[in-house]
Amino acid sequence: MSGNSIYPCGRISRRGLLHQAGGGFLGVALGGLWAEAREINDFALDDLEPQAKSVIFLFMCGGVSHIDTFDPKDNKWAGKLIDAVGFGDNLAEMKRPVIPCHRTFTRYGESGIPVSDWFPHVGSMIDDIAVVRSMWCHEGNHFPAVIETCTGHRGRQFDHPSLGSWVSYALGTANKNLPTFVNIGRPSSPVQLTGGYLGATVAATPFQPGETPIPNLNPPSSSTAAERERQMQALYELNRSFREQYDINSNIAARAKAYELAARMQLAAPELVDFSDETEQVKQLYGVGQKETDEFGRQLILARRLAEKGVRFIQICHAGGGNGGWDAHGDIKSHAPLCRATDQPIAGLLRDLKDRGMLDQTLVVWSSEFGRTPWSQNTTGRDHNPRGYTVWLAGGGVKGGTVHGSTDEVGYKAVQDPHYYSDLHATILRQLGLNHKALEITVSGRPMRLVEEGHGPISAVLA
Repeated sequence: MSGNSIYPCGRISRRGLLHQAGGGFLGVALGGLWAEAREINDFALDDLEPQAKSVIFLFMCGGVSHIDTFDPKDNKWAGKLIDAVGFGDNLAEMKRPVIPCHRTFTRYGESGIPVSDWFPHVGSMIDDIAVVRSMWCHEGNHFPAVIETCTGHRGRQFDHPSLGSWVSYALGTANKNLPTFVNIGRPSSPVQLTGGYLGATVAATPFQPGETPIPNLNPPSSSTAAERERQMQALYELNRSFREQYDINSNIAARAKAYELAARMQLAAPELVDFSDETEQVKQLYGVGQKETDEFGRQLILARRLAEKGVRFIQICHAGGGNGGWDAHGDIKSHAPLCRATDQPIAGLLRDLKDRGMLDQTLVVWSSEFGRTPWSQNTTGRDHNPRGYTVWLAGGGVKGGTVHGSTDEVGYKAVQDPHYYSDLHATILRQLGLNHKALEITVSGRPMRLVEEGHGPISAVLA
């Protein structure tokens, strides 16, 4: 059976799947290293110019408590039993006692939007931020919820591409020396990086600060930049006749171009992680050099530098691995060090983008896979809550100083202007100039989309 064989029922053979996913294991290893610039008229919005050139997606792994950060509630319900019907996999009526929130909320900026004392630096930038307090998703467990929030599909399905891969597929590369979709930090799930049925060539490429920005892609120590350029030109010439001969085989073409981009990235990537040209003022803005903020601050400086170079989708996963560090069943105070680690760097990123004139064309999104419940599990922690939680957006055509939607009195369920998570996907696509309804691919005769549920872009937060 050949590598492109199709079973009679329309299913792809295991070998065929590996080939169609970007050149077998080579495609997986070099996933996201190449996305050819393509004609996007079929995906573009007819009446809207792109508002953003790049997206910086800040994903807090484990489930941030909206109640203790961006969705303040008074404590009048503390200690009282509330109905928690249909929570998780239990459809029976339950009563749970509300636990108090011990955070202090301060109103910031001209908009006067309240932000928790866990995020004072982000609070100082609130006039540039649109807060959506009415997100919801279906899944209440970490792994399925991460799948749902990064692919737009229920979390029991494993072959859907992530949001960054759809952006890479639709827009292609803006910089021939760098990938279109980059991930920084450890994800909660490999699904956050996958190209799914779009193929490995649009999957995320892992980047990191330090001497080795991309694992296993070190340039030869004996070669100078000029020598590498000559080698790359020779590689291109050798591959040209091969490409012409096998032009109809897109898998081989993708494989050859992945090799060529890998060679170019050996030169481009080290320059990106060399922060020697960053001023001390900028480093201090991100908290670089401070124990709690140094690591995340460096990651966000790298994110800004990638956006400057035209990388379209930069995903930063914070406290990933396992269920994620933001999972706070035992004690909600476990959020405190995580907030300290991220607060100043995030505000520094927004300030730095604004000072450089980049914020208008860079969409920054802050999210988690779900929120936390108003009740505990017989502790001072909070349980998972997919029924109502908060995300926020800044830059890229977003109306700053805005609050949209709300949860109920205790923060359990989205009640005013509820938005399924795919609405956030549709909003991001819209700001990139893409029509979420047209973003479609046929897989085994079935049309597949990133956005199949929801109301579309959250227009209330857009300028």
